[in-house]
Amino acid sequence: MGLMAIERIVNPEVVEETESVEEQALETLRPKSFASYVGQELLKQNLSLAIDAAKVREEPVDHILLYGPPGLGKTTMAGVIAAELGAGLRVTSGPAIERAGDLASLLTNLGDGDVLFIDEIHRLPKTVEEVLYPAMEDFGLDVMLGKGPSAKSIRLDLPKFTIIGATTRAGSLSAPLRDRFGHVHRLEFYATNEMIQIIERAAGILGVTLDSEAAAEIASRARLTPRIANRLLKRVRDYAQVNQVDTITRKAAREALHLLEIDDLGLDTSDRRLLSAIIEHYAGGPVGVETLAAICAEERATIEDVYEPYLMQIGLLERTPRGRKVTAKAYRHLGIEPPAI
Repeated sequence: MGLMAIERIVNPEVVEETESVEEQALETLRPKSFASYVGQELLKQNLSLAIDAAKVREEPVDHILLYGPPGLGKTTMAGVIAAELGAGLRVTSGPAIERAGDLASLLTNLGDGDVLFIDEIHRLPKTVEEVLYPAMEDFGLDVMLGKGPSAKSIRLDLPKFTIIGATTRAGSLSAPLRDRFGHVHRLEFYATNEMIQIIERAAGILGVTLDSEAAAEIASRARLTPRIANRLLKRVRDYAQVNQVDTITRKAAREALHLLEIDDLGLDTSDRRLLSAIIEHYAGGPVGVETLAAICAEERATIEDVYEPYLMQIGLLERTPRGRKVTAKAYRHLGIEPPAI
């Protein structure tokens, strides 16, 4: 029996149907500077250096590509970079730019030094991508006027801008596009102590009172991902308000998270069913990713971008040349005796 494709509270992506609501909520929690951005220390050092150097030269920062699993702060980092530059920020996404004319409209409306953030940049149409190359390299736009034998091409000069691209699938970017980014950085999963800091900061902004043990409890189940941590904190806040809990303790946090069926490692029902299905039906693996997608009633990309990164990060799932396998740790987590080697 396959898993139902239902919305999961531990989904690190912003769900399309609730995107505007969730993005507005996240906006209040997003840091506005490197100083208030918790984690990603090496990335912050490299970007801070690049920004300071660009300011000295009075030039725009080279184009920046940020990649990594969803929910780790790529959009937030783009906003921080623009704020540190003192530049305007325009936000769009690959699927939203359907034609070359859409891109031309965006680029010609930028000011000198502005930042254009393109989320899901790997989903740019090929025709748009080809127009983007000269814009990124030479700050120029080739426009065709007329049709047939009388058609001619003119070059429009663009303001000097910086593109920040974000993607969960860096391997899906074409080589010519990837090569035009001067800075390519991966966002890593956060350490537990960083997650605690993120939760305590968010609690302060939301007006939630919780003790350090409660923050640690939420952090341990947030899949090392800030977006999930903020979502869980809000659900724990709901539980506390309904049950008239003034200060959230570890006990209250555990009770709230138990109602959400999120276990000590941050796995929800879908994760546990996936691991159980591999163990019960495929003797622990290996099993192909297409089969996993069928088990979950999900697309292959969702398995690779949403399920796998965290399960692999905490050592419950591994990739082999023949497919995915669950580990002995996964057996033990599910209360099943691992097979003898």
